[in-house]
Parts: sequence; structure tokens; C-alpha cells
Amino acid sequence: MFGIHLFPDPAVILQIGPFALRWYALSYITGLLIGWRLLRVLSARTPVVADARQVDDFLTWAILGVVLGGRLGYVFFYQPARFLADPIQILYVWQGGMAFHGGMLGVVLATIWFCRREAMPLLGFGDRIAVVTPVGLGLGRIANFVNGELWGRPAPDWLPWAMKFEATGGGPILRHPSQLYQAALEGLVLFLVLWFTARSPVIRARFGFLTGLFLAGYALARITGEFFREPDAFLGYLYQGATMGQLLSLPMLAAGIILLLRARPAR
Repeated sequence: MFGIHLFPDPAVILQIGPFALRWYALSYITGLLIGWRLLRVLSARTPVVADARQVDDFLTWAILGVVLGGRLGYVFFYQPARFLADPIQILYVWQGGMAFHGGMLGVVLATIWFCRREAMPLLGFGDRIAVVTPVGLGLGRIANFVNGELWGRPAPDWLPWAMKFEATGGGPILRHPSQLYQAALEGLVLFLVLWFTARSPVIRARFGFLTGLFLAGYALARITGEFFREPDAFLGYLYQGATMGQLLSLPMLAAGIILLLRARPAR
């Protein structure tokens, strides 16, 4: 793949002694910080669902939800046998292995707990979180691309942007840069749809609508992107040729549609 790296490992941005700053870590940090600032703005719009102090406090719980949920989701959704055979590897997060669906469940649980503690409207606050979530998703996919991981399926020779991922195990064949497709769909497009939809005070007052739109939108974007992404070697294709990412997105799609249909103006 193209790109300039100062270290043999393309995942590393900067290394000082044993400390290494990785692209994936930077994407998580940047996504959380941008999301936090945007969440402050959204939460202050009518109907107000949280004050600045509550948003600031929630950031800690969001980080825990993303990291713990993302890691445990990868362990149990993708490689349970490997990690159960050697549980200490669950702690080796620097070796990679995070799952969005697990991270989402982690954030959902953290949000439920936090809203109950603070006596905040769960769906109202969840709507605001849903709007900013694609920022982190898009940055994470860009980090996947820079790392040369999760590359795409073989691409036709005539595709101008087809590329090789030889250095990271993709072989000498041309492939789709599916990480960029997913960054565009799950990140940029989904964020713009949610952000402009959230400008309407009528929509913001329908608690659960934006959460449903995010769940359904992400599910459709992920299912589409998976058609261009090479399945994980240890899983391959599953039921009827679907990938694990597509199968895990189906419950999200169903939940999103239900929330969209049930959303009513807050009282």
C-alpha cells in the first residue's frame, strides 16, 4: 500500500523507548475528544437533556464502555476459543482486536447506568450520543487503512484505486481499499445524515428517533461495506455467504427500525 512510515511497523506513529503511539489509539482518542465537544453542543439544544458537567462526567464512562466492550466483543464474537484457551491474551490490547458491536454494547450499558444515576432521559441523551458516534467510526476505519489491516476483497485490474497490501498479508493481488469505503459510509455519510437531521427541534424532541436512525444507518452501511471487505481468515464466510459483521448488523437494523417507528415527542 502507499504511504510513508518512519517505523517498520506501519501501525506505529512515534516510539520513544518502550512507549509507542499507534494510529488506532490516536483514532480512539481523537474520536472521543471530538465527540465529547460535539455532544456538549447537542445536549444544550432544546430539549436540553444534559448540562456541561454531566457530559464531561460521561466521557470517562464512554471510554470504559468503548475499550472494555470493544475488546470483549472481539474476544467473544470473533475468537472465543483462542482467548478462552489462553485468557491472559485478553489483556494484550496492543496486539489489536476490537469489535465495534462490542464497543457499542459497552457504551449502551454505560449510558443506561449513567442516565439512571443522573436521572436523565435515556433515549434523549442516547440520541445525542448517536449523532457524534460516526466521527469515531470514520477515524477508526482510516486507522485500519493506514495500518494496512482489514483490507478488501480482490478488485478488478481496471479499478483506478485498487491497491496491494503485501506488507500486511494481503498478497500480491490488487484489492479494494474497503477501509476507506467503510470510513466514508460509516463515518462521513452517516455523520452528515445524523447531524443535519438533528438540526430540527421537532426531531430532537422525538426521543429515540436519532438513535434508531443511527442503528439502522450504521447497519446498512456496515452490511454494504462488508461486500467489499475480505472476511477474517479465521472465520471466512458464514450463513449463506454472509460475514460476521453483516450478521451482527441485522439485530441493529431491526432495533433501529423499531425505534424509528416508536419515537414520539418527549413530554
